[in-house]
Amino acid sequence: MIQTMRNAWKVPELRGKLLFTVFALLIFRLGSAVPVPFINVDMLSDYMTAQSASIFGLLNVMSGDAFAQATVFALSIQPYINSSIIIQLLTIAIPALERLQKEGGEEGKKKLAAITRYATVGIALIQAFGFYTMLRVGSGGTSFLSTTGIWPAFVIIAAFVAGSAFLMWLGEQITEFGIGNGISIILFAGIVARGPSMVGSMIDGVRGWIAKSDPAASLVLHPAFILLIVAGMLLLVAFIVFMDNSERRIPVQYAKRVVGRKMYGGQSSHLPIKVNMSGVLPIIFAQSIASIPATIGMFVPSAQTPGSGWYTFLQVFDSRGWVYCIVYFLLIVFFSYFYNTIQFNPIEVSNNLKKNGGFVPGFRPGKPTSDFLSKVVSRITMFGALYLAVVALLPTIVGNIMLLAGSSAGRSLAIGGTSVIIVVGVALETVKALEAQLMMRHYKGFLE
Repeated sequence: MIQTMRNAWKVPELRGKLLFTVFALLIFRLGSAVPVPFINVDMLSDYMTAQSASIFGLLNVMSGDAFAQATVFALSIQPYINSSIIIQLLTIAIPALERLQKEGGEEGKKKLAAITRYATVGIALIQAFGFYTMLRVGSGGTSFLSTTGIWPAFVIIAAFVAGSAFLMWLGEQITEFGIGNGISIILFAGIVARGPSMVGSMIDGVRGWIAKSDPAASLVLHPAFILLIVAGMLLLVAFIVFMDNSERRIPVQYAKRVVGRKMYGGQSSHLPIKVNMSGVLPIIFAQSIASIPATIGMFVPSAQTPGSGWYTFLQVFDSRGWVYCIVYFLLIVFFSYFYNTIQFNPIEVSNNLKKNGGFVPGFRPGKPTSDFLSKVVSRITMFGALYLAVVALLPTIVGNIMLLAGSSAGRSLAIGGTSVIIVVGVALETVKALEAQLMMRHYKGFLE
């Protein structure tokens, strides 16, 4: 990875893309520190700290602590992600959108992108109003707003919507002029920015656990415990990298054919099918859908009152609860199959092999080949979905065990599973994008 970055820095064009990406992320972090007026940030921050194990804590991690500080980028890119999910689902359900996606060409893609942008603004408006409602209601009858009225409400909602729309535009600019997928890069930057505070919270929780179990014990963490944590994180990262690079290679044989006086084909190749074909998108999609109950709860004043029905409902969908874990697991599996179905079309691949004189040994070209590819992709997708779900939920399970043992460090750990897999996945995708662009600019060396 470091060598790839060095090689990319030596290429003037890639150096410009890297600098543009860094500059865009700098703007993102600066915007995440600009507070929205009329909000008591200190009270809100204390409340979010107490809710760190809930879905609000997860939204805060994804936004890079902007949600707890009620900054301009508090909604982060969640509205855009939700909008993309809705539009992709509608392209399957609505024939007009499906034709626009498949037959519209470049113009159709532009229209779908415009529809996604408008939907993003609409969703951001709904979420901003819900966030304002939660701020107005506050906690324990105390509002998080310094003043109320129509004008403060308009300013707060408009600032949140404008921040989300700007991040959507910034992500598109990174995709076009920078390196990698802009939306994923922004999500990556927000999670990494929260990393030091999450580690600090975990250390404080472990120290509190030591003091609680043995007041006479030293509050200095034992080196063996620190090494155990570091070793566990490195093993988790290594496992994620291994699974992301794993693939099933289906052998493909090309028949010999004569064109004029030349003979083509006759060589053997393979069709690579990745175990984790969808990358981090199922995690992001599942997390966005799983946050819907908390978003709905923002509109209900009684959701912040202990003992009320809505408060109990939100507690059921707490990010450490078994209901949330089951729903999260099923959503990851569903979106893994859903995204792979959109990304890989066995019938189209089979027809392309047939047109080029290729075939899978043991299967006739056409429908038998497409049925075989569908079967293989279905099995591979199941392994990839289970891998994503297990890695995303394993830290949550470990965090619950630590909480039962009396350590508040489990609160940070419970949210860390989703963060780690997104960070590692986005880093791998970005490095692969850099390597692909380096290969395009040095193809002469491969031909020589």
